[in-house]
Amino acid sequence: MKPGKADRVRLIAFFLFLFLLATVPAYCQRGTLDLNVGQTSDRFGSLAPVTSVVFDLNGELTVIKPSAKTGRPSVVAGGEVRAPGDTSNHSKEYAVYGGVVWAVHNLSIGVNGEVRKILIPPATVDNQILNRYNMNLLELPIVIKYRFGNGKRAFVEVQGWPEFTPHYKTSAPVQTPKPNFDHGYTLRGTVGCNFGKWWYVQGTYESRYLSFMNNNGGNPSGLYNWKSNMITGGAGVRF
Repeated sequence: MKPGKADRVRLIAFFLFLFLLATVPAYCQRGTLDLNVGQTSDRFGSLAPVTSVVFDLNGELTVIKPSAKTGRPSVVAGGEVRAPGDTSNHSKEYAVYGGVVWAVHNLSIGVNGEVRKILIPPATVDNQILNRYNMNLLELPIVIKYRFGNGKRAFVEVQGWPEFTPHYKTSAPVQTPKPNFDHGYTLRGTVGCNFGKWWYVQGTYESRYLSFMNNNGGNPSGLYNWKSNMITGGAGVRF
């Protein structure tokens, strides 16, 4: 499926967001931009799991980087664009975030405030197409990163956060009430290595689970209950 106008607008806005931050010379210290390619597997309710190639673009900028002597955290901002090859069975996602990072020797610990938009495709059950609500999620990831090895070039990073009640949006008529959220979580792990001053490679695994109740008829056949696994590898540039 070709990207629509709204997708192009969001992608342009993502790069514009990074560019505007990068043009603040008094504060912007360092940024990263990476493109990752891999496979995503999604299962909704009792439907059979489906897989697709996925492209994941991430960017982050250190907006304020205080002196190490002060002990104050750095301020970061960034975003993500996730695009599956099969958008009829897999969700497109867009996210922006800001946060703080404390660094101690080779270890850094950060907390972000993130807004994620998930465009959920319709489901097909018994040859009937059921439109589903899109979701805007407020997320609070905790990010722990450790650098090690020769020249501290290798790194491992883990992220985790609980999911909260989504804000529902529609792009097509939905015949069911909004589902009541029960619980959910997302876990993400990354390993990588820096090469020289500019480049790095990495591999990432992410697992997400969202569970909804059906006490109001808003989650028929459990079609909002979502288990997702994604594995990617990619390369990035530091600037």
